[in-house]
Amino acid sequence: MAPSAIETVTQPIDQLTGDERARQLRKTVGDRPLDQFTYGPHPISGAQVDPVKQVRIPTFSNPLDERAFRKLHAAACIRWLGLNGYNNEGAGGHVTVRDPIKPDHFWINPFCKSFKYIKPEDLCLVNEEGIVQPEGNMHAINPAGFSIHAAVHQARPDVIAAVHCHSLPTKAFSALGCKLEPINQDACRFYNDHAVYDDFGGIVLAHEEGRRIAEAIGNKKAVILQNHGILTVAKSVDAATYLFGAMDRCIEAQLMADAAAGARGTETIKIGHEEAEYTRRVYTDEMEYNMFQSQFEDVVRESRGELSMLSGGERNGYDAFPRAW
Repeated sequence: MAPSAIETVTQPIDQLTGDERARQLRKTVGDRPLDQFTYGPHPISGAQVDPVKQVRIPTFSNPLDERAFRKLHAAACIRWLGLNGYNNEGAGGHVTVRDPIKPDHFWINPFCKSFKYIKPEDLCLVNEEGIVQPEGNMHAINPAGFSIHAAVHQARPDVIAAVHCHSLPTKAFSALGCKLEPINQDACRFYNDHAVYDDFGGIVLAHEEGRRIAEAIGNKKAVILQNHGILTVAKSVDAATYLFGAMDRCIEAQLMADAAAGARGTETIKIGHEEAEYTRRVYTDEMEYNMFQSQFEDVVRESRGELSMLSGGERNGYDAFPRAW
């Protein structure tokens, strides 16, 4: 998927082995550019001669097809969040994805509707003023969700999607006022790439509060909202959802590790700076999208025909999937 709001580039890593990719990354200075979508799947396992199938993010020639794709994947992501218990706090969760035709509009889940049964046609299209548009579901949206997500989308043109839900680990961890530590490989994904917003101002109904949250996240992929929870952003809704689930589990693991270390009178062992940064830089934007595709398949299969693997118009990227189940 070539996000229409940003430039696209191709990294020639499709045929690199793991060793070659590691050597390339260790010579690379800097992180992924915000204004470009970085392509490249996971490295192949060896010097492959015969072609193998790889899951790739599709591209589109028609923006209507890309809109349908983003809505389908947003609906699947919302269902996955619901199935994993992230919609158990009333109406406190919200997922947004930027519209490829009207980049100053975004799609959002309807207020007070179950995550577990969302379909693409249930999503609401809203503009920067919070006005629900007739191209989508004419249903009320979460005003706090709008205030946060609108500010983030306005401040970060590279952000295609944002995810925020309330979970038990993140509510507990956000009360500590600290960042996630690199105590395991998965946590390195967020090393020096998340922020803490330490100015809790109550339920985010005021737009100014949303702007302060957007300012706190800066150019990073996630923010811990003190006394509240977490918010993740990415260049696809699949990636933003994957990052939300991954960060939530990393936070749960850190709480458990800290408790165990405290009981033993020791400290957790941290991964070194160079290794943590290298691990974080392994991931392209496409790889973060890919990391959610097994969950996407789970949701589609369990939807009993309500969702499909394809939205129509995809080019490239889906060779690894059959055209029908």
